[in-house]
Amino acid sequence: MCNFAKSADGQPVLLSFDDVTTAFHEFGHALHGLFASQNYPSVSGSATARDFVEYPSQFNEHWALDPIVLKNYALNYKTHEAIPDRLVKKIKNAATFNQGYALTELVAAAELDMQWALKPAGQPKSDVDAFETAALEKTKLAVAEVPPRYRSSYFTHIWTLGYSAGYYAYLWAEMLDDDTYAWFEDHGGLTAANGQRYRDLVLSRGHTMDYGDMFRAFYGKDPEIGPLLENRGLKKPVRHKKH
Repeated sequence: MCNFAKSADGQPVLLSFDDVTTAFHEFGHALHGLFASQNYPSVSGSATARDFVEYPSQFNEHWALDPIVLKNYALNYKTHEAIPDRLVKKIKNAATFNQGYALTELVAAAELDMQWALKPAGQPKSDVDAFETAALEKTKLAVAEVPPRYRSSYFTHIWTLGYSAGYYAYLWAEMLDDDTYAWFEDHGGLTAANGQRYRDLVLSRGHTMDYGDMFRAFYGKDPEIGPLLENRGLKKPVRHKKH
């Protein structure tokens, strides 16, 4: 279920691009389940580790802006004309705005989470502000220009939502999904053969093997950060060529 805003009576439901991306994201989770080939739910589909479960869903978001896919669904509801290229360019340009700031926030949050998780059991209670300051300084993320996105006192993900020592999972999965999309670009894009390979080597595997081995079997090597930096606009894109 998606919490898309209802339209007025007699009017079509129109989605923002954020809503569209959400739909692609959640459908990525659905594909992970639909293409599972296991007998037992505990190891099937998206029943995977925290730092892997968002990989297929975030990867599926890439297709929302893929030229082939976009022209099939992004149509003017009155004229049925496809979305103009100039608007697509604006969406892509906007996506890379302020990403240096955003990425620093996420890295700092992940490191702060990990520092709390590394605190030995049985130690006296910490002064939260002092611990947080020391943790950011230790990880070299006490950056005045980018204050903490989440202060420890309201960092809900790591205290009540199951992301303790796992908040890094979002960025780790982002690296995997950007690598995977770069692989598709290198190998001809959206083809049946590429989709089948991804289905066979990733989506159908569930929690039945080591994730590193699974990813390397598909990608051909260890994950790398280059495509993530390119996607965020923090590194000049390289021309993707077929291996």
